[in-house]
Amino acid sequence: MKIRIVAAASIVVAALGLAGCAPAAPTVATFEVAGQGTYKIELATPELIQHVKDLKSGATEDGRIPVGTIVRDDPGVNAPWSWHIDPATLEFADQTIEVCDGLPEYVEDMTLTSDVYCPWSAEVIAIEGPGA
Repeated sequence: MKIRIVAAASIVVAALGLAGCAPAAPTVATFEVAGQGTYKIELATPELIQHVKDLKSGATEDGRIPVGTIVRDDPGVNAPWSWHIDPATLEFADQTIEVCDGLPEYVEDMTLTSDVYCPWSAEVIAIEGPGA
């Protein structure tokens, strides 16, 4: 009887331990670009989360253009697109060069050939996940 109780307790402790090891869902912002398409970016820091929340609420107009490196052939949080923005490179700017501006479909079909995406008309339409 004692062996069964110890074994059962071990299984419960192991299950609880594994449950705590599950990766947390990321915080994700959805942007609409020129009313013609949406895409999603993972927000990797509390500062980025707060900035996006401020943009969405209208508390700031500063740094409204998302800028980041495109990772092709890996949708990440940006499905159904075949690409995503590397969350470690995400910044927000007031102005950028024109070569990285465009619609999400331009990234998808390679019309946008830059390694960086910075859609000038991007607007935050949703934030989901921890901290949202």
